[in-house]
Amino acid sequence: METPFKLVQNKISHDTVEAAKTIVADAESGDCIGFAITAMYRHGNYTVNTAGEAYKSPTFAIGMVVMLLYHLIKSVIRKQGKA
Repeated sequence: METPFKLVQNKISHDTVEAAKTIVADAESGDCIGFAITAMYRHGNYTVNTAGEAYKSPTFAIGMVVMLLYHLIKSVIRKQGKA
């Protein structure tokens, strides 16, 4: 059985950098008008935050987070099916 947590490598996550740059570029162009985010840090730390329209409209932000949860649950189920 796979453990629920894995140690975080001491390296830069290039896909994380690219995803963050994309959101910043979209915000600077006016396309991204808000976000609800959670970010994972080394040593088991994390942060949660909302900004823009996601902050102003918490109901909509909750819907976005529920969709994220749905996608993560599907990913876990797919991985368990391959085990």
